[in-house]
This record gives sequence, C-alpha cells and structure tokens, in this order.
Amino acid sequence: MVKIGKAANIVGVTPETLRKWDKDGELLPDRRSKGGTRFYDRDHLLQRKKENMITIAYARVSSHDQKSDLVRQVELLQSYCTAHGWIHEIIQDLGSGLNYNKKGLKRLLDMILDKSIERVVVNHKDCLLRFGAELIFQMCEKQGIEVVVINTGEELSFEQELAQDILEIITVFSAKLHGSRSKKHKEVMEAVRNAVST
Repeated sequence: MVKIGKAANIVGVTPETLRKWDKDGELLPDRRSKGGTRFYDRDHLLQRKKENMITIAYARVSSHDQKSDLVRQVELLQSYCTAHGWIHEIIQDLGSGLNYNKKGLKRLLDMILDKSIERVVVNHKDCLLRFGAELIFQMCEKQGIEVVVINTGEELSFEQELAQDILEIITVFSAKLHGSRSKKHKEVMEAVRNAVST
C-alpha cells in the first residue's frame, strides 16, 4: 500500500487529481486511515496505468523534399497499429537523423523516461536516429516498453552502411553551411549522391 503522493506518481497524475477521482468515484483508495489518509494498492495502480497506456508510432524524414515519404510512413504506421488493435498516437519529426534536439524525439524520450507508453513502433530503426537508435531501444527495454520495428529490411554491407552514414553527415553540414533550401546545398547533395552511387 502506498500513500497518495506515491500513488499519484505511479499513475502519472497529481495528488489533487487522485482526490478528485476519489470524490467522483473514478478511483477510490483501497483503504483509508481513521485520520482520513488514503492508501492505494500499488499493483492495482500499475494495472490501471498499463490499461491506459498507448502505443507511440514515430515517423521522421530528413528534409522538406521528403514530405511525401513522411505521409507514407504515417499511413503505414497507422495501418499497422490499427491492425493490431493498439490505441496509438503518431509523433512526426522533420529533421536530420543526427539531430537529437527534435521536438517529437524529445517528447518521445520524455514518455519513455516516464514509463507512460506501452510500446514504440517505427518503420525502420533509422527513423529514430541515424546513430544511437540502439541506445533508445535499450532505454525502452529497461523501462519495460516494447519496441516494434516494422521493416527490418535486408542487411546492408559495411560499404553500403558507411556510404549512407557519410551521405547523412554531409547533408547536415551542407545544410548548416549553405541553408537547407539553397541552390548551393542542392548542388552539393547532387554531387555527393552521384559520387556515392558510382
């Protein structure tokens, strides 16, 4: 049994919310002392929290030119989650896989650290981050959050993976140097893509 402060922390609400739920009959304490102190069964709270948890589906593309790909990712994620009967929410980001400061990614990390979600679904592991997705997967594992990667795809050779990594790094630095929508940036990226494909 836990007191109201700890109970509120477990459920992810304030003690005032628990008092309101008690008054409204939405969540009653399991026991009340003679002095009126509320006590809650920890297992009941954890079960209630689990029942109210949702799935977060995360979609990301690197640039505005890929917005149609973002739409496709979102449609695939929605279909997948719906087919599995998961109550879900989509988080979308537009930004490099090297950028750890994206609004959606930060929100996802907060939810993982708060243990407020049941699972994370991504189309490809690189949708989360170009480098470091495994770290987020490890955090999920430690928090008891399931990770679903829809398309694991075929294993890339070392050379293919290295070429993709270099392309991502050059994209970021070129965009910072020239501006992501500038003509010079587009010329640099076209030259790099041609060099990588030969």
